[in-house]
Amino acid sequence: MPEKTAKKNQGAFDKVILVAVLGLIGMGLVMVYSASSAMAVKTYGSDTYFFKRQLFFALTGLVLLFSVRYIPYRVYQVLAYPILGLSVLLLGLLLVPGIGVNVGGATRWMRVGPINIQPAEIMRLAIIIYMAYSLTKKGEKMKDFSVGIIPHLFLMGLIGGLFYFQPDFGSFAMLVFVIGIMLFVGGAHIGHLSGLVALAGLVGFKLLMSEGYRRNRIAAFLNPWENQMGDGYQITHSLMAFGTGGYSGVGVGNGYQKLFYLPEPHTDFIFSVLGEEMGLIGVGIVVGLFALLVWRGLTIAQRAPVGFARLLAFGITASIGLQACLNMAVTTNLLPTKGLALPFISYGGSSLLINMVSIGILENIAYAHPASPGARAPFFGRLVFWRRRAVA
Repeated sequence: MPEKTAKKNQGAFDKVILVAVLGLIGMGLVMVYSASSAMAVKTYGSDTYFFKRQLFFALTGLVLLFSVRYIPYRVYQVLAYPILGLSVLLLGLLLVPGIGVNVGGATRWMRVGPINIQPAEIMRLAIIIYMAYSLTKKGEKMKDFSVGIIPHLFLMGLIGGLFYFQPDFGSFAMLVFVIGIMLFVGGAHIGHLSGLVALAGLVGFKLLMSEGYRRNRIAAFLNPWENQMGDGYQITHSLMAFGTGGYSGVGVGNGYQKLFYLPEPHTDFIFSVLGEEMGLIGVGIVVGLFALLVWRGLTIAQRAPVGFARLLAFGITASIGLQACLNMAVTTNLLPTKGLALPFISYGGSSLLINMVSIGILENIAYAHPASPGARAPFFGRLVFWRRRAVA
């Protein structure tokens, strides 16, 4: 009976993840239009400029999701090194004069026709694929420091150098989080990981203190109201947006902070605009949709019997969940201000397309390993025990 049920389920989409993603994209389109309309009129003469572009990216992303879903996930195991190499090359090209596009003092984009590509987003998926392949290949040797830690530490150093010269400390920190949690689940020695965390903390602290604007962000994080017109400007207006929204919000389109008060209202701080216009109810819906996506992603990862599939599904789920948590934490002043998009909701083609491709891969893993009767869903408390069989 379980085998018959499994065969019957093959070919079907994981509807829970699909509903969560479509819900987030729908809310994102509404909020991108609301948050960007005033800026779009002033800059481009059309209130739908950003909305139309985001709608195009969303539709393209859906085509990619449905297409990638039919590509066997084992293909990425074979292409792990080429995908990683291409991503490193794209990051390196940003440093070549005339190729990288400088915006606000940072060179993080390259122009391809009418769109800008952010290689950091491509690198995020490439790292997940590579780590899933590497951890599976090493297996029990992950306990050995020279095998489990050194190669990945070297890789982090190489990528970190490329991010340093952009500069893009936030994206690199995100990659370090993803690599670290995948090493943990993949079976790396706890003692080795503890040392790696300590080293990452020291390097991170040095990087934070090495630039004046980063030190100012830390000071603004600790007391944003002390310098409301300076380094605390972004976060104070973000907090005012949430405070104004209350339980039910002021209504979509009626927000005040997006009217040239809150910087980047359609990208980094779109969650603040959502909080003002949809209130606690809207915030709760978004958090619930992300929680549903993460829960379902971990379920797919747990039931995959193959180490590569399990680690790939886990990495994708952890990456999206972590980025969502970090963005929300920044906008509510639980973390220092740093530019990170809110997955599926913030304006941005590279982020949306890569996330849709990632969901397509997750859907393929769900298709290849459907749920069997009586299967239990994972919960976060079992992660410590789950790591023991991650590369089995």
